[in-house]
Formats: sequence, C-alpha cells, structure tokens
Amino acid sequence: MKEGFMNRENALERLQSEAAPWDLVVIGGGATGLGCALDAATRGYRVALLEQADFAKGTSSRSTKLIHGGVRYLQRGELGLVREALRERGRLLRNAPHLVRPLQFLVPCYHHWELPYYRAGLLAYDLLAAGRGVGRSRWRGAAACGALAPGLRREGLRGGMTFWDAQFDDARLAVALARSAARAGATVLNHAAVIGFTRRAGRLGGVAARDQLTGREFEVAARGVINAAGIFSDQVRALEEPGAEPRLAPSQGIHLVLPREFLLGATAILVPRTEDGRVVFCIPWEGRVLIGTTDTAVQEIALEPRPRAGEVDYLLEHAGRYLERRPRREEVLSCFAGLRPLVRTRAAETARLSREHEIRVSRGGLVTIAGGKWTTYRAMAEEAVDRAAEVAGLARRRSQTGDLRLVGGCEPGGADDALARYGDERAALAELQREEAEWAEPLAAGLPCLKAEIVWAARHEMACTVEDVLARRTRLLFLDARAAAEAAPVAARLLARELGHDAAWQAREVREFTALARRYDPRAEW
Repeated sequence: MKEGFMNRENALERLQSEAAPWDLVVIGGGATGLGCALDAATRGYRVALLEQADFAKGTSSRSTKLIHGGVRYLQRGELGLVREALRERGRLLRNAPHLVRPLQFLVPCYHHWELPYYRAGLLAYDLLAAGRGVGRSRWRGAAACGALAPGLRREGLRGGMTFWDAQFDDARLAVALARSAARAGATVLNHAAVIGFTRRAGRLGGVAARDQLTGREFEVAARGVINAAGIFSDQVRALEEPGAEPRLAPSQGIHLVLPREFLLGATAILVPRTEDGRVVFCIPWEGRVLIGTTDTAVQEIALEPRPRAGEVDYLLEHAGRYLERRPRREEVLSCFAGLRPLVRTRAAETARLSREHEIRVSRGGLVTIAGGKWTTYRAMAEEAVDRAAEVAGLARRRSQTGDLRLVGGCEPGGADDALARYGDERAALAELQREEAEWAEPLAAGLPCLKAEIVWAARHEMACTVEDVLARRTRLLFLDARAAAEAAPVAARLLARELGHDAAWQAREVREFTALARRYDPRAEW
C-alpha cells in the first residue's frame, strides 16, 4: 500500500484486532474530526478515527466552498474570530494549493451611502489580514464591475468594492485530510458508527462501534476520546452521559447551483447584508454558479437534511435582485442543504450566533469540540488534541500541522488542467487511465469527471458506495443532480468490479442513489 493511500479492509482489521489501547479515538469524519486525527498522528500519538457514514458526508461537504475570514463577523465585531480565520486561510493556501485558491469578490453598490461604508469595512479586513492577504480591496467603477462580473445587474449600479478571499472543494479537502492522517500513521475508517462507550475504573476506556456495511460490532480501547461529531455531537454526548444538556442550536443553510451563464467571469458577488440580516453569495464554482446561503433554525437533526421550499424561493428572489437574468426554479441544476453545529448562546436568531467553537470535558473524560467553521478546522483540532492529551495523561507534544502540506499538495496545474484537484498525483491518475482505454472516458458528458476517478476512489480513497463517488470523491451530485443519476449505473459497474460486488448490489446502489438525486433536484418531476 503506497504512502497516503487508504484501504478500508486493512483499517477495519486493525481496529478489530489490536488489543492495546489507542492513545486517542476520534469520533467524526468531518473537517474537525479529520483535523484532529491528522494533528494527533503527526505528534506521534496512536490515533484511530471512526465516521458513521462517509468522510464529510454531513455539513463538511455542504459548505459555500469558501475559505474566508468572514466579512460578516467583522460587522459584528468578532475581531478575534476574523483574525484567526485569516491566519488559517493563509496556511491552507500554502498547505493545499491544489484544492484552495484565491477568489476575488465584488460587493456591488446601488446606493451612494454604501460606497464609504463598505470601503471602511474592507480596509479593516485588509488590516486584519496583516501580510496574510492574497490581494487588497479596491474601489471599482460601474463599468469595471460589469467587466469583472458579466451577468451582474447593471441598472442603478454605482460601482463596487473588490476584495480577496479563497475558494476550495470541501469534500476533496476532507479526503486529503483523511489520507494525510493515514500517511502520518492514523487508522481512519468510514461507514463505522460509534454506538456506545466502554469504561475502565469509572472513566472512558474506549468506544463500541458497528461496521455499517456488514453490521458487525466491535470495541476499540483508548486512553482518550474526542467527540468531533459536528451536528451529532450532542447525540454522542448523550451516549456517554444520558440527560446531558444540549449545547447546539442547529441552523440550516441551503445552496442552489445554476448554469454558468448566469454569472460569467472569475469574480464572485457578495451581498453582505439583506433586509433580514443574512449574507448572499453568487460564486463561480466548477463551471457552475453557486448561490447561497440561508440561515434557518431547525429542531430535527438529519444526516441528509432537505431544503425547504421557502429557502429555495428566498435564494431565487435575492439572486434575481443582483443578476441581470432572474433564475427560475426549473433552471436549478442541484440544491443541497447542510446543518451548522452552532453553539448555543443567548442570541435568539441563529444568524446572530457566533461561529466560535467550544471544548467541553465530561465527568467521564469525553472531550467534545463543537461549533467553528471549515476555515478554522486546523486551529480547532490543535486545541482539541491539546486538551484530549491532557485529559488522557499522554506525553505533551506540540502540534505539527501549521506548515504541513497535505497529500497532493503541490502547485496546481493550469486552468485547462481537468485533474488539477489531484495535485502531484495527476501523473499517477494519468497512468491509471492508460490501464484500460475506457477509463480515460468522461463518466458523464459535460461534467468534470473521468471513469478513472471512480476506480481511483475505490482503490485509494476508501469509497464504498455510488454516493461516495458521485457526491464526494467527485462532485457530480452537487453540480447536476439529474446528470449524476444518469451516470450512476456506470459508476456502480466500475465500483462493483473494484470492490467485488454482484449485479444485485449494483442495482440496489443505482436505485438508492437515484432516489437521493431526486431530493437534490428542484426541477419538474423526472
């Protein structure tokens, strides 16, 4: 097995057979959990990670695809959060340049009073970046705004401010974290749910888990346990301490994906404040336009949350105010929802809750990290591992991830390099295409995915299902739900050959993925 590649059978066997306690077990394979596994492994701790579904299946694959300091948090005076996020943004640009790249934003101004207001705010943003910026903010006239963002509504436009942040592929970055953790010695396992805890001398002694693909249950002994389950962290806390007071106030955000012609050019649009206090983004992404996001309080926690009709209408309405051409529901290619694990405060509205994180330790020694956002995952993981090592009585060791390049982390190829997201593994993937002629073909016409990528994901990235490859190893489900469903039979055939499954498995996978894809498609029934 080559360095940095993952094999699920080997990981499962190791977890089931090793009797000696692991130094740390991490629960949750989203951004924070994977960050914890990588941080702990690079310190030299023996670490295992368990994820109930697939890596980044939940919130971590459903973001606005931005690595950013957070202009909206600056408006609310959260300077510490903004400063930390800008510092971590700089690190990600260096450590994962194949997946994170600078992105210019335009704040369009349609009223004279907006110009000095946004100029002052973005100047403060530049100052907080303090040498970590990727470009400075600038005032642009109306004509320049139209040239930067073809498709922006020109009527009444007074000009605008441009500033820089960064964009990324969230699910691919999660896979890079998982593989980097494996390269550093961690044992990571997806589709493995924690169903309880074991105890030793009145304190946590490990976890009880279930392999979701076979139903087999097993125990993993550990000196310390980190609960990084994101939106499910309260449920994990309740497994260890029934009746534990909930700490999360979940908020749902949805995104719409539109054809590229709605916003041409390479500049994103940011509407920093709508009449109800939300932020709306219109972002070029993977040959499409991503529109988001909403901020709706929810009571029900689901692994696959559903967009609400009112949320879809809200985004269509607000996008239509800033785009020359107003989008219609039937033009939406995909629509997805994610739940934010916001930490409870006295704020009445989820839009006003802080994106700060918190760490809590139970009486039994369970270390829970909750809240935060993708941009600050590394800093959160460092803090969580520091605390967990202290609780578990491990030798104190410093974090090594500040300047650690992730798997694939080389400078990206040119704009025409369809495999740039694989970084320095592009040559290996190209070699795989030559193994069989069919694998060099596109998986679906007009979408950025080769059949070889399905084989690669099965062999090296622990992909187990059609959803794993079409939603997260590639992003086809998020780019075009209908086209992804049409590609499902081919993906199932390629996966079945690699993983040793029969025709009945293929049929079941296609049926289940097609039903899922319909939930992402707000267009007419098909």
